[in-house]
This record gives sequence, C-alpha cells and structure tokens, in this order.
Amino acid sequence: MQGTKNLTKGPITRQLFDLALPIMGTSFIQMAYSLTDMAWVGRLGSEAVASIGAVGILTWMTTSISLLNKVGSEVSVGQSIGAQNADDARNFASHNLTIALIISVCWGLILFLFANPVIGFYKLDAPIAARSVEYLRIVSTAFPFIFLASAFTGIHNAAGRSKVPFYISGAGLLLNMILDPLFILGFGWGTAGAAWATWISEATVVAVFVFQLKKRSRLLDGFPFFVKLKGFYTKRIFQLGLPVAMLNTFFAIINLFMARTASTYGGHIGLMTLTAGGQIEAIAWNTSQGFSTALSAFVAQNYAAKCKERVISAYHTILKMTTVFGIFCTLLFVFYGSEVFSLIVPEQAAYEAGGIFLRIDGYSMLFMMLEITMQGLFYGTGRTVPPAIISITFNTLRVPMAIGLTALGLGIAGVWWAISISSMLKGVIAFIWFRILQKRIL
Repeated sequence: MQGTKNLTKGPITRQLFDLALPIMGTSFIQMAYSLTDMAWVGRLGSEAVASIGAVGILTWMTTSISLLNKVGSEVSVGQSIGAQNADDARNFASHNLTIALIISVCWGLILFLFANPVIGFYKLDAPIAARSVEYLRIVSTAFPFIFLASAFTGIHNAAGRSKVPFYISGAGLLLNMILDPLFILGFGWGTAGAAWATWISEATVVAVFVFQLKKRSRLLDGFPFFVKLKGFYTKRIFQLGLPVAMLNTFFAIINLFMARTASTYGGHIGLMTLTAGGQIEAIAWNTSQGFSTALSAFVAQNYAAKCKERVISAYHTILKMTTVFGIFCTLLFVFYGSEVFSLIVPEQAAYEAGGIFLRIDGYSMLFMMLEITMQGLFYGTGRTVPPAIISITFNTLRVPMAIGLTALGLGIAGVWWAISISSMLKGVIAFIWFRILQKRIL
C-alpha cells in the first residue's frame, strides 16, 4: 500500500521513537493553540483568561468527541494495513472522515445556538460571560476543521506517517502565533481576536491536509474523503472509537462540574486556575499521549500480524520512557509550580493560586503516565472498553470527592486534591487490569 510503513519488522525502539516524536510534537502544537491564546489574553487580566477558559473546557469536549475518528482511524486503518487489506484500509479512512464531518456540524450548531445557557452554567459575572459567549460562537463554527484534522491525523498515524500531521499542525500553530498578538492587541479585538486567530489557523491546517493528500501524496493508493456510509465500516469505527470518545468527553463534562465548583469556592481566580493549570498539565499529558498513540499504532499492526513478542517489547520500552518523564514532571510541578504558572498569567494572585494547583497535581504525574501508557496498549489490541470504564468511574468520583474535601475545610485545594487522587487511582487500576488480562490478550 503506497505511502505506508510496515511496523511489523525492524528495530522496535527506533520505530517507536520515529512514530512518537512527531505525534508528541503534533499534540504539543494542538495544546499550544490554547496556551498561545491564554498567554496573550493573559496580558488583558485574569478575568479575560477566565472568559476563554470557560470555553476551553467546551473545546476540550469537542476534541474529545473527535477522538472517535482519530482513534477509529488509527486502529481500523492500522489493523487493515497490518493484515495487508488495502480495500478495508481505504474504506475505513473514507468512513472516518465522513463521520467526522457529520458529527462536527451537528455539535457546532448546538453550541452556537445554545451558547448563552451553556456559558450560564458557570455563573460568571455578566461581562465575563458575555465575552465567553462571543468566543464560543466564533470557535464553534470551526469545529468541522478540528474533527477533520483529527481524522486526517489518525489516518497518517496508522500508516506510520506521523511526521506529516506534525509538519502541517506546526504550520497552523505558526500562523496562530502570528495572528494572536495582531488580532488581540494590534486590532484591539480582545478575546474575540483569539477566537478568529484560532479559526483561521485550523481552517488552514485542513486545507493543507487536503492539498497533501490530493496533490502530493497517494496515501493508501488514494481514497475518497467522503462516501455513503456502509454498516460494516461504520459499526467497526464506532466500536473502536466511541468508548475512547465517551471517556474523554465524560472527562470534559466532569471538568465542567469541577470548574463550577472551583468558581463557587474561588471565584474567577478559581476558574482561571483550573483551566490555565489544566493547559499547563497538558504538557505532561500530551507527551505521554504521544508515546501512547505511537504504542497504539505499533501494536495495531503487530497485533494483527500476530507478532506478539514485538507488542510486549514495545510496551516495556514505552513504560520505561513515560516513567522517567513522569518523575521529571513531578519535580517540576511540585518545586517550581508558581514559576511555571507565571509564564502564562503574570498576575501575582493568579500565579500563586496556580502554583498550589500544580504542586498538588504534580504528585499524580507518574500515575497519569501509567494510565495513558496502558490506554495505548489496550487501544492497539482493539480493546477500548477497559480504559473507558476506568476513566469514567474515577473521573465521576472527582465531583463528590471535591465537594467532600472542600467541606472538610480544605477550600479550593480540596478540588485540586480530588483531581490528583483520582489520577493516582486510574493509573494503578489500569495497570492491574491489563496484568489480569495479559495472558488472554497476548
């Protein structure tokens, strides 16, 4: 199959690095959109950061839903390539793009029409809420670009061509970094300027993906982007991608409730700390997610080709890498949390509150790395349900745990401890679950 890499032969560590580094870079770039927006909007004050932070949780939810077709592409296309079935690989690629477009249009329309009641959930002051509504309505019209870029990325990852999404996403980020200060400060558009900068950048990314596949590359010997859906392919994509999308979407919904709790106990500073702190934490999350996605793509091909020894070797390699990085993140967040946070929001009250969040959250970094590594292993074997059950269960516990800990006198720190403790539990349970199933799977 033209444009694909065979991951069932060759040096395992090198292949994992070749896959993981561009994927991590792509993840950092996607995260950097929000960080860049927050960094420039942070110059307008903590209230402005809170206004886009409120929408940030909704865009996180949007990205989570788009994982249906990112993971659906990575596993379905990857396993088809591993099984040497070119027709299925092309059909799965086309179906993932079609489903992504349908879902994104519907979801964007819902948030555009109901922006006021959705933002009203946070119970923010009227001026902050008004800016949030304006920001949400602009970015919701760009949701099809987010979904399609996610599906395009998954298709390339499955083919072992993870460098392509990295370069394309990098071009989009560079454009966003140029447009942000121009629109936010230069034109004086404020938070709306950040939204328009992101909109234009995401549209450009999709346009370059289309150009790449139509004019420069015949990946999978070429395939149509949009097709009439067939039951077999649609069902398989939902079987693979829906549990992942559900667990991440549910995670975002739980964070919505956590944000309201943070706003209740800490005002706009509490909400700002949760949303901006979450973006900083995403540095660690996206790094481990890059290794996890590489593991998933590698395992998908080798599992389908029945190269189970390579699967085990890859798992051990990735686990060692994420363990080292988890320890580094713990030390950084625990001892230098305030300094890190001040790079995003230089206001003293904001970075002092953010430092407390990062210190508490830092204790869970190693466990978060473990959870995400196990996810990649489960996904590559086509078993996406166990990670969903673990994530949904322990993320749900965050809300009552946060309410209970704040009631015990911990205040806003109780919310941060609820996040940290639940992350620790998820990592431990994911590891134990796989060990129990290991002989049956491999």
